[in-house]
Amino acid sequence: MTKVHRVLEAPDEVGTEVLRIPAGSALELDVRLEAVMEGVLVTGTVRGRAVGECVRCLEDVEVEVDGDLQELYTHPDRLDGTEQDEDDEVRRLDGDLIDLEPAVRDVIVLDLPFQPVCREDCPGLCSTCGVRLETDPQHHHDSVDPRWAALADVHDLT
Repeated sequence: MTKVHRVLEAPDEVGTEVLRIPAGSALELDVRLEAVMEGVLVTGTVRGRAVGECVRCLEDVEVEVDGDLQELYTHPDRLDGTEQDEDDEVRRLDGDLIDLEPAVRDVIVLDLPFQPVCREDCPGLCSTCGVRLETDPQHHHDSVDPRWAALADVHDLT
C-alpha cells in the first residue's frame, strides 16, 4: 500500500456550463494505492474550488469540491477478450502508469451541485424586468391577466 498526496493543475475545465474548475486551478489529490489480485485499487479524495454563477441571480459563486474516489485499475492480461469488449468502463494499467484524469473528472462532476446558488435564500431576479430582487425586495409589477384585461377597462369607466 502506498499513500500519495499531490497538488496538480487541472488540465482543462472540468465541470458543467454553470459551474466548473477552471484550467490551471489547483486540484488536491490524497489517494491510497493498493495492490490487489486484479490490479491496483485507488481510493482517496479529490479537492478543488469550482467557480460559476448562481442560477437565480447570476452572481459569481465559488464552491468547494471534495469528492471521494474509488477505482480499480486492472492489469491488461487479467481480462480476457470478452470482458474487454463488454465493459468499456474498466480502467486499465498502462505498464506501471495509472491515468487518473478520467476518474478525477467523474468525481468532480458528480460532486458539483446541479443548480448552484450564492446562498440558500437568494431571491433571484425579477422574471419580468431582470431587477435583482435582493437590492429591491419590494419590487413588483402590476400585471393584469390578459383574460381579464377587458374588465379592467370597464372598471375604469365606473
